[in-house]
Amino acid sequence: MTAFAGCGGAGFWRRRADVVVVGTGVAGLAAALAAHRRGLKVVVLSKAGETATFYAQGGIAVVLPRALREAGDSVDAHVADTLAAGAGLCDPDAVRSIVADGHRAVAELVSAGARFDESAPGTWALTREGGHTKRRIVHSGGDATGAEVQRALDHAAAHLDIRRNHVALDLVLDEGAVAGVTVLSEDGLGVLSAPSVILATGGLGHLYRATTNPDGSTGDGVALALWGGLPVSDVEFIQFHPTMLYAGDVSGRRPLITEALRGEGAILVDRHGDSVTAGVHPMGDLAPRDVVAAAIEARLSDTGDTCVYLDARAVAGFADRFPTVNAACLQAGIDATRQPIPVVPGAHYSCGGVTTDVHGRTDMAGLFAAGEVARTGMHGANRLASNSLLEGLVVGERAGVAAADHARTSGPSRLVDPEPPVRPTLPRPELQRAMTRHAAVVRDAGGLRELSDLLNTAAPTPLRSRTDFEDAALTAVAGAVAAAALSRTETRGCHHRSDFPGTDPAQAFSTARRAGIAHEAVACP
Repeated sequence: MTAFAGCGGAGFWRRRADVVVVGTGVAGLAAALAAHRRGLKVVVLSKAGETATFYAQGGIAVVLPRALREAGDSVDAHVADTLAAGAGLCDPDAVRSIVADGHRAVAELVSAGARFDESAPGTWALTREGGHTKRRIVHSGGDATGAEVQRALDHAAAHLDIRRNHVALDLVLDEGAVAGVTVLSEDGLGVLSAPSVILATGGLGHLYRATTNPDGSTGDGVALALWGGLPVSDVEFIQFHPTMLYAGDVSGRRPLITEALRGEGAILVDRHGDSVTAGVHPMGDLAPRDVVAAAIEARLSDTGDTCVYLDARAVAGFADRFPTVNAACLQAGIDATRQPIPVVPGAHYSCGGVTTDVHGRTDMAGLFAAGEVARTGMHGANRLASNSLLEGLVVGERAGVAAADHARTSGPSRLVDPEPPVRPTLPRPELQRAMTRHAAVVRDAGGLRELSDLLNTAAPTPLRSRTDFEDAALTAVAGAVAAAALSRTETRGCHHRSDFPGTDPAQAFSTARRAGIAHEAVACP
């Protein structure tokens, strides 16, 4: 645990950079590489070894050139599928901008060494996932696409200045613009001054007891933005993946069972063998994730069962096509070639976040955000499967370019001494229990008010360790989620209100929320 002192105290460290990137997943490394290519001094901060990118199974949704794509596919079709999944809250211009740039971004990743599965030499294999009307998902290693994307980007970024075990505790501001970040490292508390900062911190799955996310997904970037007085949008829309491996009352990260399995013929059934989604949606088991997750939750509520089942016994070559899923099942004592896989919905992906444009620009000069931490308007009220790696690649690179341009025109930031942050914090187990009970797949006003009342009891806590920071970040983000979910009195996308089961056309808009003000830069001699 690191002790803090006041301004000018001994032991503080100070460093300079042109661009600071917080996060080492797909968006963070794409941004860092883009800024570095423009000759800027880039420092990348890595809090933890694992990224959500690494665990992504399904693939990257991308429209290939006409000669290679499935018949009838097009950018227009991909945009239409994305807008349909987003339930009226996507920004159509943002969607088109990102989707249209997808093939270029994936081709650049390939030039960096990424390898995708092929149906024939030189021809990428394509699969289909929930919400997609065409087979447009490129994948690697069967169901290990994220691991391959991370490997390729790690290799390309090997020459960058990546600092491990560095936690960005706070934004440093100077007259309303970002001036760097306060950082806790193995050397203690310090400040990394920079005119451009890119938040690429990933998601917030550890708001809940069980999630598909790695341990570091604690809403860090959203919390930093909230503390800085920045708007966050659509944070009530947290996607619960329909099929997370069920293993009893176990908390923490749980294995994802990719929906590409359903794209290849696996079916969702209850313990009686009855379809879970029959009559719920025309696309059945390949309906958008919010529909399937809600159908599972409804079936569990009706039957009192603890899980449903994904029957993949008819999927040809299961073990070879889905080695990651197969290994997770075997580790849990399940032979998926002989028995159905027990699954439940699990906290998976945040559709909202720090409000940005499609170049990662926020409302604060010099501050950018990309990847799951950002709300570009791509996802709306519910993310279409495999659009996340696509957005991370495209917007991450654009944010890196924009941040480099800003740093070049702004010049260096002042060197300042750090301030020890103090933030309201609720104990994580208590917070996760309350979020799981009141703000998961289905919410209602009474539960959300009870959650808000609990969050209001959070006590101010000095952030002396990574755990302190993460608990404070989760508390801040939970407050924003609870407030947004309480104010949206309808069911839309992956936000389900049992007391307002219908969709209200009058609420077809996104809301922005702010909370708190980050400290201003304090110059020290």
